[in-house]
Amino acid sequence: MITKELALFDLDHTLINTDSDYMWGEFLVKKGLVDEGEFRQKNREFYEQYIAGTLDAVVYNEFVANFLQQHSLEQLHAWRAEYIANEIAPNVRPKALHAIQSHLERGHDVLVVSATNAFVVKAISQQLFNVATQNVLATELELTEAGYTGKVAGRPNFQEGKIFHLNEWIAKQSAQGINYTKTYAYSDSKNDIPLLAWADVPVAVSPDEVLHAHALAHHWAIEDWSI
Repeated sequence: MITKELALFDLDHTLINTDSDYMWGEFLVKKGLVDEGEFRQKNREFYEQYIAGTLDAVVYNEFVANFLQQHSLEQLHAWRAEYIANEIAPNVRPKALHAIQSHLERGHDVLVVSATNAFVVKAISQQLFNVATQNVLATELELTEAGYTGKVAGRPNFQEGKIFHLNEWIAKQSAQGINYTKTYAYSDSKNDIPLLAWADVPVAVSPDEVLHAHALAHHWAIEDWSI
């Protein structure tokens, strides 16, 4: 059995200074790929629900997947590359890069754990943070040889869903002889209080008001990574 330490990072407003899901929607609007009025209104409503902690993650992700369903993977990948370069790369937080590098240098495993869909999260994590796709837990969208179906695959990686998928991932690691003796978690959101509470070392990163208060009450570390 190999013993290691594990660092978990949320993506939106933690590793990056924006929300990747929301910015994907804005990118589609800017490109003229969706009806601006209708799409922007829905995108804003869903984002406000996420901030409030009331989001139905299946409904939201199927709204996102509906667009993916209408286009070829080749075309989607081209748009995604443009989106990452223009909307996400400028929002990478230097302190986030430093934190990931610090854990890697100490021989820790790094896992990105995001409620956002895997179509954008896996590419962002790999291209901008050098985190392999097998070390990314995100909301999976159903994909066949013909392309995206417009449906969510399995349980959304949201709130307690993150713990569910994390436990599955750790069980797979354990089956390969890897045991984690210490865990760290970094997030900005009250939606991730279950994830932070799960970790041995929780760190609230530029937290929202609810998480900030919770972190103070529980003597969790609080760091400002904003740019």
